[in-house]
Amino acid sequence: MEITDTKMASNSNQGIFKVSFGVLIGILALLGYLFMGARNDTFELQKSLTEKVEQLSSTQIKLDSISKVLDEKIAKINKLGGNIVELKRIKAQLENDKKLLKSDLNFSIQKYNAKIKDYENFLTVKDREFNNLKEENTELKARTELLEQEKQEVLSENTTLKSDKETLSQTVAEYSAENYNLQRQVTLASSMKAINVQVAALSANGKAREGNAFKSSRINRLRVSFIMPSNSIAVKNRKDIYIRILDENGGLISDNVNSGVLEYEGNEIGYSIRQGVMFENNDQKVDIIYAQEAPYNPGKYEIEIYCEGFKIGKGAFEVK
Repeated sequence: MEITDTKMASNSNQGIFKVSFGVLIGILALLGYLFMGARNDTFELQKSLTEKVEQLSSTQIKLDSISKVLDEKIAKINKLGGNIVELKRIKAQLENDKKLLKSDLNFSIQKYNAKIKDYENFLTVKDREFNNLKEENTELKARTELLEQEKQEVLSENTTLKSDKETLSQTVAEYSAENYNLQRQVTLASSMKAINVQVAALSANGKAREGNAFKSSRINRLRVSFIMPSNSIAVKNRKDIYIRILDENGGLISDNVNSGVLEYEGNEIGYSIRQGVMFENNDQKVDIIYAQEAPYNPGKYEIEIYCEGFKIGKGAFEVK
C-alpha cells in the first residue's frame, strides 16, 4: 500500500512538473515572440530615423548649393549692371527655408523637393537671362569700342583740321597784313600833302599880316595857307581838310561852331576847323580862315593839317 501511494505521489509530481515545464516553455515562447516583435519595431524606427536624417542632410546640401549659385548669380549680374532685386528676394526666401528646415518637426521631403524644384527652375530662367544680358553687354562693349575708335578718328581728323585751320588762318593773317601794308602804301602814295604852310593874322578890316609872329590885339582871324602838290595816283574829288591849332601846352583852340572830332590812327582827336576843298591835282594853293572870338594868349602855337585820315602837313606861329 505504501508502495502504491508512493508511486501515485511520484506520478502526481511528474505531472505537475510537466505542466510547469510546459507553462514555462509557453512563457519563454511568448517572451521570445514579444522580444522579436519589439526588435523589429526598433529596427523599423531606426531605419525611418536614418532615412529622415539622410533626407534632411540631402535637402540641406541642395539648399546650400542653390544658395551658393544664387550668390554667384547676384555678383555676376550686378557686375554686368543687371537687375538683382528679384534674385535678392529669392535668396532671402531660401535663407528662411534653410532656417525653418532646422526646426521643422513635420519635415516632408516631398514639400522641400517641390521648393528645390522651384528654385532650380528659377535659376534656369535666370541663367537664360544672364546669358542674354552677357550677350547684350558683349554687343554693347563692341559698339562702345567701335564708337571709341570712331571718336579717336574724329578727334584725329579734328586735330588735323585744327592744324590746317591754324595754318590757313596764319596764311590769311599774313596775306591780310601784306594786303593792309600794300593798301596803306598805296593810300599813303595817293594821300594829299600840304607844303609851304604859312600863317597870317587878319585884322577886322581884312588886312593881312604875315611873318608867323603877331600881336594878340591884331589877330581877328587866322589864315592858314599851303600848297597841295600834284599826285599822279590821287583822285580828283572833294577833300575834307581838318586844321588843328594847338597852344604851347598842347591845348586845342576850338569853338562851338566850326570845331569837332576826327579819327586818326584809331583814335578820336579834336579839330579847330574843317573845310571842303575840291582837289584839282595841279599844285593848287589852299587858304583856310579860322575865326575865334576869344583873344589868343601869348606863346607859341602849332598848326596840324589832316586829310583822309593822314596828317599831311604842319606849321607854326607865335603870339606876342
